[in-house]
Amino acid sequence: MHKIIALVLPYIISTLELMGIFVVTWTALKSFWGFLMNSFRSREYPVQYEMASGMATALTFKMAAEILKTVLVHDLEELAVLGAIVVLRGVMSILFHYELKHSKHDMRVAHELEQSAAIQSTTDPVQAV
Repeated sequence: MHKIIALVLPYIISTLELMGIFVVTWTALKSFWGFLMNSFRSREYPVQYEMASGMATALTFKMAAEILKTVLVHDLEELAVLGAIVVLRGVMSILFHYELKHSKHDMRVAHELEQSAAIQSTTDPVQAV
């Protein structure tokens, strides 16, 4: 059984890491396009939110690969390195989720301000003239 796991697991790990790389690449391209739209067409595409969301998703794939690597560890030194990588990626994931939470709040507040300004401009007779 261990031989089968040792044979198949590297392919699964590589696939998970490639998925993470694809998510980062796709997110970066999509966010850059949103940045260009914001810059040249005055749109309000949530670039930071999209980027943080994609990075958090990619980190999830990368952490899954690191966790599976622990099955193939042969000595304590390799385990320590993998543990440090998992901890570092965990901290990064927490930071991305913190950024996402605050980005959602900021977007909601900005949307509410826009709505109240639109309502005020339609009901204010001085600005209507």
